[in-house]
Amino acid sequence: MKKIITIIIALLLAIVTAAILPAQVFAEGTEEKYISEIKIGMDKKADKALAALKGYEVLKGSDGKPVDLNKDAGGGTGSKGQKVVYLGYKKTSNKSEAITDLALMNMKGGYSTDDYDALMGTYMKSEVTPFVDSFLAAIREYRENYKSSNEKNRARAKYIHDMLNMYFDDDCGGALIGDLLLNETKYEMGDAAYNKLSAAEKKKHADILTIVAQSNGKAMLMMENLLTRAADTSESSWLDRLAEMTYDDIVDETGLSPSKAAKELNKLYYDDAEGMAEMWDTFRTALEGYDEDVSLVESFDEKKANAALDAMENLTENSSKNEVEKAVEEFSDSQVDTVKVYQAAERIAVHDYLAGVEYEGGTLLDYFLQPIDEDEADYSMLFPLIASFSEGQRAGLEFVSLQELCVMAMTDSDGYKEAAVDITEKVSIYDGIDRGIFEPGGVGLTSDAQRTRALENAVEEESGVFSNTTRAMMIATAVCFGAFAASALVLSGFGVARLMYNQYIKNEVIYYNEAFGEVREWSTWDVITVNERNEYPYRVITKGTTVSGWMTVGLSVVMIIMTSISLWLTFRELKEHYKVDFTPIPRYMVDEKDIVAYNNKGEKIMLKNQAAYYKAVECNRTEDAEFYKVLSVYADLNGDVGKQWLALYAERNEMNDPILAGSFKAVSDEKIPAGYETGIHMFGSSAVENLNNPLYDWNESAPKVFVYYKVDVGAAAANTSVAASTFSIGTIALSAGAGLFIGIIATTFIMLNARKKKEKSAA
Repeated sequence: MKKIITIIIALLLAIVTAAILPAQVFAEGTEEKYISEIKIGMDKKADKALAALKGYEVLKGSDGKPVDLNKDAGGGTGSKGQKVVYLGYKKTSNKSEAITDLALMNMKGGYSTDDYDALMGTYMKSEVTPFVDSFLAAIREYRENYKSSNEKNRARAKYIHDMLNMYFDDDCGGALIGDLLLNETKYEMGDAAYNKLSAAEKKKHADILTIVAQSNGKAMLMMENLLTRAADTSESSWLDRLAEMTYDDIVDETGLSPSKAAKELNKLYYDDAEGMAEMWDTFRTALEGYDEDVSLVESFDEKKANAALDAMENLTENSSKNEVEKAVEEFSDSQVDTVKVYQAAERIAVHDYLAGVEYEGGTLLDYFLQPIDEDEADYSMLFPLIASFSEGQRAGLEFVSLQELCVMAMTDSDGYKEAAVDITEKVSIYDGIDRGIFEPGGVGLTSDAQRTRALENAVEEESGVFSNTTRAMMIATAVCFGAFAASALVLSGFGVARLMYNQYIKNEVIYYNEAFGEVREWSTWDVITVNERNEYPYRVITKGTTVSGWMTVGLSVVMIIMTSISLWLTFRELKEHYKVDFTPIPRYMVDEKDIVAYNNKGEKIMLKNQAAYYKAVECNRTEDAEFYKVLSVYADLNGDVGKQWLALYAERNEMNDPILAGSFKAVSDEKIPAGYETGIHMFGSSAVENLNNPLYDWNESAPKVFVYYKVDVGAAAANTSVAASTFSIGTIALSAGAGLFIGIIATTFIMLNARKKKEKSAA
């Protein structure tokens, strides 16, 4: 048995380490099957846009040429012109790195960063802060036990301290969590006292609110579980206190009548008892499987477990792929068997311990084997159990199982010393978390309601491209041009009249000569004499010619001036028409339904689901670009020349199927290509989107561009990392499952040793 104990402790240490630290990734093959990264290259010149995607594969059409996602989509005179937009991508063989979805959000598409910030503020105020207020009791009891003169409590706190030190806090310069929590947190100190500290001193005090809100979900559950195990500063254990406490005892302690005492006890213990009831049946069923557990432990294959562990320990960087795969497979199988043996051994020890403690005419085992009628919603039988816990233990009841609570009470100082752990590789408490999702203004929250409102407002109330002033100037210019044309026509008419009049005088002179049968030279006076005889027409023609001539000249000058003004106004307003006041592109986008839930009171609560956040795809926009200060490096598929930006977002969710490399297909019509079902789409819609949609582009006749892709169906990885920050109310089921790995070093020795002593006694 001693050898078995040694092997189990060693194996379980490896399992705990694997559960805490980031899992090593063993590639399934060398073939790069998936899309790992996407980048957009854009420029007015195609060669420069292409050069920006050096090192990336570029999306190409059936003709083998790069596909312009923004082809001919810009505006005309006064616009920013045209820009080429290319899509580049990189590939990977690692599914955990693969992009699983690509979605679009346009500038006016129905999202709000303010709503997200407000939701985050509510989350901090209504969930995180109240939780910390309660859980501080466990942290304070951990501190007290670490410095306690009680050997058992000190040994337990020291072990928990070492386990917590597997994590470090980036915000405190890499300080270890176990060390940090021995000091007051920033929240406990208050901002005034904290802000007086030097930068170096501040790093000794953890920001517990930030840790709870933003840390890796698995790390947070681990920390909550460990601190609950470190709580309870009493000389006696909660099992000792329970053995001496009945329902009648706690009624008597109130000093009230039975009916009034019942009401008072309901206020004190009902909520915790209700939560305890949720794990009661699981614990009772485990105790009932005692005989099967004994058989399982006794049949444990010691040699197989030892060989599997040796094979893993002997792996090096020079190990072949086959050696690694074989060792991992064998260790994985052995790990499953070992966990089963551990669970069985733990249940055996707990069963035997409870069977040996007298309680109300029977034993504590009899107490825990009682069924609870939840239909009656009467949990008074659990009130003594809840009353036996310390304040710190009650604060963390949702993060431990009943079985763990029993083991905590059973383990003595020697057990914790035997279980001493020293893991050199430390992990950030924020490991795997993109903390940008917590930055104010950095996340756009979208929902069906927001998108619907945006769609309803999509038809803008425009009076036209040009203002009333410009249109009036255009009309005035046209009128002036008409007047100029009329004046020029009149002038031309008078010119013809003059010509005809002069011709008339000439004819009259000729007629006179012929009439009198003589030919003589006509003097000027002779002509004047004729003009005087026709004085009125002469004056009219002369005056009309003069007036119309001056009018034509004047109107031509006015027309030139008005035309210049009209052209200037037209160009200026065309420029204004094509000018877009871009808003910042959110770094992340998340759909409300993916991070919002409702508790049993119907209140909206925010869940931390890292995989739900889509991250904006970046482009080659540089700091000297016109819109860099607003759009930063985040890609606009309209090339910064559209009516509004159209941002592309990528999701990496191990629970979803990854996009297959080489499956991108660009088409110019709405007919779905054979073999394809999905592609780049708008948030809230599964339909593949036209990237040259006239809602976002100036040219309504621009060619359509749809980009389809395929996914590796069934390739979604099981999400065992729990990388997301998962603080929420009601995580008993999850924490109880994780608890199988959390305290196993500390308890395995004492449990199996207890079984050994039991066998000796029986002998």
